[in-house]
Amino acid sequence: MVARAVSAVLDIARILPTLRRDPLAALDALAERESYDHHLDLAYGEDPLQRLDLYLPRTQVPGRHPAVVFFHGGRWSFGRKHEYRFVAQALVARGYACAVCDYRKFPQVCFPGFVEDGAAAIAWALSNLEGYEIDPSRIFLMGHSAGGHIASLAVMDRRYLEPYGTSGDTVAGLALLSTPFDFYPISGRSLREIFGEEERHLEAQPVRYVREGLPPMLLMHGRRDRTVHPDNSARMASALRESGNTARTIFYDTLTHTNILGGLSHRVGFLLGPVLDDITQFLQTRR
Repeated sequence: MVARAVSAVLDIARILPTLRRDPLAALDALAERESYDHHLDLAYGEDPLQRLDLYLPRTQVPGRHPAVVFFHGGRWSFGRKHEYRFVAQALVARGYACAVCDYRKFPQVCFPGFVEDGAAAIAWALSNLEGYEIDPSRIFLMGHSAGGHIASLAVMDRRYLEPYGTSGDTVAGLALLSTPFDFYPISGRSLREIFGEEERHLEAQPVRYVREGLPPMLLMHGRRDRTVHPDNSARMASALRESGNTARTIFYDTLTHTNILGGLSHRVGFLLGPVLDDITQFLQTRR
């Protein structure tokens, strides 16, 4: 453990200039490049942003690999899938295939366009990942911030996946970090522009779509999050349990809205907290 910590500190020292300027680029710089296979820019729709990158473990395991479909954050308005290769590499190192998804963002689309893209990506994954030696019964969803909002709403509001002839209830589980589940009333000019007409703001709240039969959920939040208050995860977990669903919450005393992502780094994340270990433990459970 000491040797691992020393190695991680040296890694951080090496990337410190980049870390100060662009934390995601710094985490990406630490991600291995040769330990996995990948298929880039797989299309789940016609728009150039309706693409995903699929990363596959090279290690042979009995049967097929489980998989994680990951949606990045960025306030529904920025971010690209290639910035989150470090998330895929961390999961691949633990035996999970990982699909990192792009989606259309504001101002190209307003709500519900980005959620519709999330549903399209999920439907694609449920229909196509088996062809990449992935176990179709063990496809999990994961998202941070706006990405967690997209994943949860696409699963919980049946209207999004019904056009594809599938249901989010078949997903093995959802691991959601720093997610806005309940942010009504929507305030602030920019958010009101993103979510459009006021009569649709309630439709954007995942907590409104809690019902029986949802997949298990792991809700993770930093107590120092000042962007999305941790109460979002607490309220969602309570609503899920009251409806007979399985929900676990983990609150990290020292983590913020953004550095919880650092906890996903395979090389240095453990210095921030057991985020990656907690997700791995959740992914090992079966419904």
